[in-house]
Amino acid sequence: MVLDLLLIAVGITLDPLPIMAFVLVLSARKGIWKGLVFILAWLACLVTVIALVLLFTGGTPPPPRSPPSTTGLAVRLAIGVGLVYYGARRRRRHGAPAHKHRAAQHPAQHAARHPHQQPDKHPDDQTSAMAERLDRASPWSVAGIAVFLQPWGLVAAAATVVLHADLSHVETYLALFGFCLLATASLLAAELYMVFAPEAAGARLRAMRDWLERHEEPAIVFGCLILGLWLTGNSIYQLTS
Repeated sequence: MVLDLLLIAVGITLDPLPIMAFVLVLSARKGIWKGLVFILAWLACLVTVIALVLLFTGGTPPPPRSPPSTTGLAVRLAIGVGLVYYGARRRRRHGAPAHKHRAAQHPAQHAARHPHQQPDKHPDDQTSAMAERLDRASPWSVAGIAVFLQPWGLVAAAATVVLHADLSHVETYLALFGFCLLATASLLAAELYMVFAPEAAGARLRAMRDWLERHEEPAIVFGCLILGLWLTGNSIYQLTS
């Protein structure tokens, strides 16, 4: 259980989409406080899912081959297969549309050939617009963003692992606490960096966000394939053993 939770937590904390959004939150007006709201909402989702699963099991793992145990493994297998399929599909889609790259490299020629097609907004314009909205965002809106950006597929996979948690052992509490902490580690690190070194943090976090934007696609594909293959193989092994 511990290894499964560890790998899933790493996948959650390294998801580039929440990290990029969180950097924008920190850059907004009262960004430190809004970042804290984002982290609390993020943690609340994880804790709520874990609490619901433990409430269902009563803190006692279901017997092997029982309907709850088999259903949990089947759900984990479905999530693993879904992650592999999603990663493979994104990989094919990322490498296929060469004409889009040509259009991006030669926007004037593309506009001349397609005069009625609306040009795509520049990423910097989209970032500026989002930053302006975050400046005016209320704490509830920021909390909603955290809930929306939660990688729910991975959280659901973690729930199938927590299904086998045994609360009669202290190690289980440590594993669950470590999961929540590790799944939030990237956000906590950025928040603390902004608190103690705001000027340096602002520049470096913006540089990190730019780097993530350039490498977002391979990061998502790699993460989905690795976690998906692990969940699939591990679930098949436990279902057949």
